[in-house]
Amino acid sequence: MSQPVYTLYFSPDSASFIVRLALRLTGASFAERQIDRPAGELDSPAYRAMHPLGKIPAMETPDGPMFETAAMLLYLAERHTGLAPSPASPERAAFLKWFFYTVTNLHAPLMQVFYPDRVAGPECSAAVVAHQSTKMKEHFAILDQMVARDAPDWLSAKPSIFSFYVGVLVRWMSSFPTGHPARITTADLPALGPILAQLETCPAALAVAQAEGCAPTIFTAPY
Repeated sequence: MSQPVYTLYFSPDSASFIVRLALRLTGASFAERQIDRPAGELDSPAYRAMHPLGKIPAMETPDGPMFETAAMLLYLAERHTGLAPSPASPERAAFLKWFFYTVTNLHAPLMQVFYPDRVAGPECSAAVVAHQSTKMKEHFAILDQMVARDAPDWLSAKPSIFSFYVGVLVRWMSSFPTGHPARITTADLPALGPILAQLETCPAALAVAQAEGCAPTIFTAPY
């Protein structure tokens, strides 16, 4: 049995979910090790040596340890074909601008909605949630309109690091109860919703759903 090219340190339904999907697309051999959060492994010296903030995920690579979800996704796309437009592709510029749009305007604010106390303390949590929820919905609408207008190959039913990234963000936003200001489901996204419905049927998505112990409808009806 060949040695794994990568080792992903994960926790179920965290940002490692996105990297697990991308690793499946590479076709490369990889190992996975679940972090023992209750035992405080995130604060262990060994884990902090890989991720100085003690967050998930981290990944061992042939070029050393990595952290930051977007960085790992781009690294994998550069080492393996088919995960994103190549650097020489005329689609690369559009891909990069919308990829980082998603990192900055969707993923980062969503973490603030999940953990508002980290941003401004408990006394301001409600204001953080309300403000960031409104902005995220606006930014998701802009992304959805772009897809409807431009129909880019890199954000379509073709599995890619970007399409899976967006799918997992929608997955998490649909976890909020009905009436929560940050709740979005695939039904709220006319262009992206049908794309995500197709994506969740691909082999990589089904494999990760099984590995995570969740429903196969990981984007359309995840919880």
